[in-house]
This record gives sequence, C-alpha cells and structure tokens, in this order.
Amino acid sequence: MSENKVVFTGEKESFITRVLIKKIKEAGVDCCFVPWTVNDINSNIENAALITLFMEDGENPGVDIIHYLSDTMDEKGIRMVIIGEQYDIQKVIDRMPGELIYKTFTRPVDNAVFVSTVKEYFDKAESGTFKKSILVVDDDPQYLTMVREWLKGTYKVSMANSGLQAIKWLGRNKVDLILLDHEMPVTSGPQVLEMLRSDSDTSSIPVMFLTGKRDKESVMSVVALKPEGYFLKGIQKEELLEKLQEFFILRK
Repeated sequence: MSENKVVFTGEKESFITRVLIKKIKEAGVDCCFVPWTVNDINSNIENAALITLFMEDGENPGVDIIHYLSDTMDEKGIRMVIIGEQYDIQKVIDRMPGELIYKTFTRPVDNAVFVSTVKEYFDKAESGTFKKSILVVDDDPQYLTMVREWLKGTYKVSMANSGLQAIKWLGRNKVDLILLDHEMPVTSGPQVLEMLRSDSDTSSIPVMFLTGKRDKESVMSVVALKPEGYFLKGIQKEELLEKLQEFFILRK
C-alpha cells in the first residue's frame, strides 16, 4: 500500500478531532477531516489508507454510510479505526465485516496511544500484512517474474517453480489463492490440485489454473477439474488484476 493518508470522518469537525489530526500530521502522516456524507467521503478517499470514524455523544453515521464505507474500504483495501462511546462503537461493529476494523477507542482518547496505533498500522501496511496473498506456480521463470511484477503492488506474492515446491511451501505458509500452471513437467497442475484437495490443510485453498492452450477441448479439460477459475496465459495485466479483484470481492 503506497498511500499514506488518514481520513477522519464525523458529523462535524470538533476541537478533539482537530487535536488528533494535528498530532497525526506531526507524526509525518497526511490527514484531513471529512463530513460523513457519501459525496464528501467519495471525494477524499482515493489516496487514503486508513479511515478514522469519530463519533461524539449521540452521533451516528447511519446505516447507509456504514454500508458505503464497508463496500468502499473492502474494494480499496482500507481499514478503519473507530472512536466513540462503546454503545456507538458496537453498532458500527455489528454492521461492518470484522476484518475491516483495525482498532477501536472509547472516549476520551489517549493521544499518544492513538498516534502510535496509526503509525503501527502504516508499518504493517507497508510490509504487506493486509494484502491478500497469492502463490504463483509455474515452471517458466520469466513468466513467474512477469506475473509477480504485475501483482506485487496489490497482493502479497510468493512464487514456486514446480508443483512439489509449491506443496512444500504450503506446508509452512498460508495463502488466499493459488495461480497454478496447468502444463508442468514431473508434477502437472492437475496432479498438484489433486494433492491439495486430498489434504485437509490445503483442500479449501482456492485454485485458478494458468494455461497456454485456448482450444475448446483443452479449456474444457481444465474446467472439468473444477478449479475456482482459469486464465489464459495471454491475459494482460489490467484484465488479470480486474478478474482477481472481482474474485476476492465475490468471496468476501
């Protein structure tokens, strides 16, 4: 995540929000206040990496705003810090996927702890902690490198140059998706998929095949293995990124 901006959103800017925003800026992080309307948030969220939802006594952003924030944050890979009374915080938690909420603070907020939390978040974001992880398996080193370059800005990417190396790697690591070459020597893609499906530790990992064959018979043979999908190796970067984004949105 290259963005380094915090968006504060609330019903109105207050003395407390101005103090917190000042502290964040002093820590070297860009920050601004935005009223919690769809238009205002939409106009300022583009380069944001973190949203702070600030609720004063009796204030509530409303269900429509919470749903809009949930959808937008999920699409852009943004997390949220919530500040408010415990009752108000819980109402937001009940309406938003838990993985989108990074931390919560009941008022009054310890300024130093809050700023430390923001800095911690950006350190984790920079290291790829919040990115979906993809393992690319292919015996062609040039193709592996190319796909990694395409994906590394959006995903946490690992590589394996054979099916057996992939199986060994998965014994020590977790992954959200496997992009698996269909045609590999020694251990083919279908054989790797069979091994993954027969092991309880890996049976639920989504697998999408990469194939260089586009004739109907070859494609049907790939589909018959019931992967989560497949990509022709001629796919271009933007289309691949778009298809992967769609896949993760549908699986949320």
